[in-house]
Amino acid sequence: QVQLVESGGGLVQAGDSLRLSCAASGRRFSNYAMGWFRQAPGKEREFVSGINWSGSIRDYVDSVKGRFSVSRDNVDNMMHLQMISLKPEDTAVYYCAARESLERTVYRNSARYDFWGPGTQVVVAS
Repeated sequence: QVQLVESGGGLVQAGDSLRLSCAASGRRFSNYAMGWFRQAPGKEREFVSGINWSGSIRDYVDSVKGRFSVSRDNVDNMMHLQMISLKPEDTAVYYCAARESLERTVYRNSARYDFWGPGTQVVVAS
């Protein structure tokens, strides 16, 4: 198993930046494909970004392309989501998720992930 904890959320103004982090512990982090998801009040959880085990493949939902950037450090067992030009519609609880996979792919379906963090709140004020 792998344990995940997100950090870096907060209250910001539209146009500001935030960097979310996901700290992993437990089994070998480099065995896992990782994802970022978010859930806004009254809405379903949605895929935001993902990265494969090596970091060679990254994927983003269209609404964040050009503004968000995902990265991982398999030595420090960390994944990050750099978010710039934040918009009020980015307001949500952000979750990181892990799936044991050495495939050259990123998973957009939340059901494909086996481990989840508790989430970190991001609020973007207009």
